[in-house]
Amino acid sequence: MDIDIKRNGSRPSQKGPEHWFTGTVRIDPLFAAPEPARVSGAQVTFEPGARTAWHTHPLGQTLIVTAGLGWVQREGGQIEEIRAGDVVWFPPGLKHWHGATQTTAMTHIAIQESVNGKNVDWMEKVADNQYLK
Repeated sequence: MDIDIKRNGSRPSQKGPEHWFTGTVRIDPLFAAPEPARVSGAQVTFEPGARTAWHTHPLGQTLIVTAGLGWVQREGGQIEEIRAGDVVWFPPGLKHWHGATQTTAMTHIAIQESVNGKNVDWMEKVADNQYLK
């Protein structure tokens, strides 16, 4: 066995797909561990006003906020503020969204595991009236 080093710049940045995100989002893939491991991670940057659609994760998700100011919300809950240094855990199957505030960008590292090759179930977009509350 040998170690695997992913060199900076070897994994191109991607634009967050419009059907999963509102606003300008950049995804920088960090890792996807080979089987039998099932964990993956990415650094995600949300410009002001940008956010995910509602979604769930089969085995949960951890966010490590590295810069800026953002918001998270679980279905039926209040919008919570998150800032650099905060760590957020979403339990398996919990419907939620996350993103930047209206005026400030936010970057986080997202870590999640896959079940049968799937690590997220995307749902409807977060409506402006839900986001602006």
